[in-house]
Amino acid sequence: MPTGIPVDASPRRRRPVATRRGMAGAVAAALFGSLLALTPAAPAASAEPPLLSQGKAVTASSQEHYGTPATDAVDGDNGSRWSSAASDAQWLQVDLGAATDLGKVVMRWEAAYAKAYRIELSTDGTNWTTAYSTTTGAGGTETVNVTGSARYVRMQGVTRATGYGYSLWEFQVFGTGGGTGPDLPGGGDLGPNVHVMDPSTPGIQAKLDRVFQEQESAQFGSGRHAFLFKPGTYNNLNAQIGFYTQIAGLGLRPGDTTINGDVTVDAGWFNGNATQNFWRGAEGLTVNPVSGTNRWAVSQASSFRRMHVKGALNLAPNGYGWASGGYIADSKIDGQVGNYSQQQWYTRDSAIGGWSNSVWNQTFSGVEGAPANGFPEPRYTTLDTTPVSREKPYLYVDGSEYKVFAPAKRTNVRGTSWANGAPQGESVPLSQFYVVKPGTTAATINQALTQGLNLLFTPGVYHVDQTINVNRANTIVLGLGLATIIPDNGVTAMKVADVDGVRLAGFLIDAGPVNSPTLLELGPQSSSADHAANPTTVQDVYIRVGGAGAGKATTSMVVNSDDTIVDHTWVWRADHGEGVGWETNRADYGVRVNGDDVLATGLFVEHFNKYDVEWFGDRGKTIFYQNEKAYDAPNQAAIQNGGTRGYAAYRVDDSVNTHEAWGLGSYSNYNVDPTIIQDHGFKAPVKPGIRFHSLLTVSLGGNGHYAHVINDTGASTVPAGTSTVPSTVVSFP
Repeated sequence: MPTGIPVDASPRRRRPVATRRGMAGAVAAALFGSLLALTPAAPAASAEPPLLSQGKAVTASSQEHYGTPATDAVDGDNGSRWSSAASDAQWLQVDLGAATDLGKVVMRWEAAYAKAYRIELSTDGTNWTTAYSTTTGAGGTETVNVTGSARYVRMQGVTRATGYGYSLWEFQVFGTGGGTGPDLPGGGDLGPNVHVMDPSTPGIQAKLDRVFQEQESAQFGSGRHAFLFKPGTYNNLNAQIGFYTQIAGLGLRPGDTTINGDVTVDAGWFNGNATQNFWRGAEGLTVNPVSGTNRWAVSQASSFRRMHVKGALNLAPNGYGWASGGYIADSKIDGQVGNYSQQQWYTRDSAIGGWSNSVWNQTFSGVEGAPANGFPEPRYTTLDTTPVSREKPYLYVDGSEYKVFAPAKRTNVRGTSWANGAPQGESVPLSQFYVVKPGTTAATINQALTQGLNLLFTPGVYHVDQTINVNRANTIVLGLGLATIIPDNGVTAMKVADVDGVRLAGFLIDAGPVNSPTLLELGPQSSSADHAANPTTVQDVYIRVGGAGAGKATTSMVVNSDDTIVDHTWVWRADHGEGVGWETNRADYGVRVNGDDVLATGLFVEHFNKYDVEWFGDRGKTIFYQNEKAYDAPNQAAIQNGGTRGYAAYRVDDSVNTHEAWGLGSYSNYNVDPTIIQDHGFKAPVKPGIRFHSLLTVSLGGNGHYAHVINDTGASTVPAGTSTVPSTVVSFP
């Protein structure tokens, strides 16, 4: 196995570019791009009933050894399997979560198959009826048509065809999703933590102030809030935005909702230090700031989208204290953006009146008015366009009806999506969403998905005891007010099938106390479909391990589907808060990318015990990356990686032939053992297709150092001592 590949990293089948970009893909891209504004979204037609079993709770009579668990038969991966003990009368059963009308069962057998077996159904898991029986099973892929309604479906092996046990790559149950009970309703009210305003609403300022008072310093609290402003003009407001608070306009365009006042984030709660102003957002508003300048002093996991500031924007706290942001997209700032003390910032597909100061890593792509590329001094990394983008979906009102607008994909993008009139995309009525409210179970959420509904998570904290499975193409999962999903029992919080056009946006996944192998999976390991015309997008989706309490996860985010766009994420192993310690919130890997042609725009990943980012897919791109290594490594030995001192913050595997990245920074703050040395911040093979631009490493106050920036290239940070002077590499190789 090549050096540095963890044992759980499976090899991928790569698709050559020539085989994936043919006429069919071009036609699909043209059709998708031709969608006009406000095109109604029709329910997806399906040639067969939907898959119900993937990711559901599954049990078996036995397991051959530790590497073939029952869960591997319903994970959507044809490269993993369940196998039983080598004796007859073995079974595998899946719990669909609710009684469901069935259509067929598909079994993908390994070489050790069943010669005789039954497919059995049950509504209670105790009393079973036989839906199908055979004594002439042929192995391979067998499809069995079944009828009836059941919650539990079982393969009961009777006679083995070989001397081994029973072994299934996949056990798939398909059905209508209707069940014997009533369908879940779409639409409905948005719950108590969504505050909808119109210009005639009394006491708006008092409502804003009350929530801010609760949320200003509630960094790890359970409060979640969304303030939604209907189209119109609002005068004399100062909307101070605290933790887990979202403010948004309910117009289709930012100009539909105007606040004559301010949308403010400051750091008075933390003595003028803005480095912990996390988890909040503003979008879809026009702001006329009172003083001519709006203050937005944030750090990670704080998005500023589809905003029009008719004035300047100050990104520093009052007093110009430290700040560690941040992200702007699809916005227009008429005046200058005052970067001031912000250590790093990424701005995408926007228009600005100017930019001041550069600190360490300020990156721009597709921004009208951006400063010229100047790295390493001034530390600006500027791309004229963004290669591919598709803006985050958002809730709006059309007359008296709520809808979700899903913007269209754009290529070689420069400027906002709304500068020239109506944005392009499609509108989906709220009636096609299941409105998820606190207390909703994972089984109910999965039932809604199986029914063909999208999901709108209202503000709250959601504990799930089974994986949320997004299996249908073009499904939208949208959170309001930083809705938070916590897996309670070591399951993966959410998995997405290898299908087109899924959109995940606006929520937080928080690791539970029992270790999860992963927290978010985009496609199973066997993913290979071409999604270039209609990719899956992940936007303002944040992942946390520890901080609000002890949590563990081996790998936080795994991207298996090709062409995925990860647009603004903060994947964080907590360095402060509750449940924090080298082993207490153990999390070895942050983000692992196995898919080809994956694009990350605004990638923040920090503090993992081993690699923060590993990239195995080909032709990947990253525009802006921010990282801090884990503060709490107890000593040099704890991070020793074979013969290498430390795990790279961002590693491209030796098998990768093409990869490009711009604007990457890694910082060390080994405050438990300041003598720790990292051999490098970044690691990549030296090949013609591997290119890096604008890299830097920084020792924060001399707490640990880097010997090099990338591989063996770039000066050590040791000569800077306790001064936070970056070591830079303009281009590599």
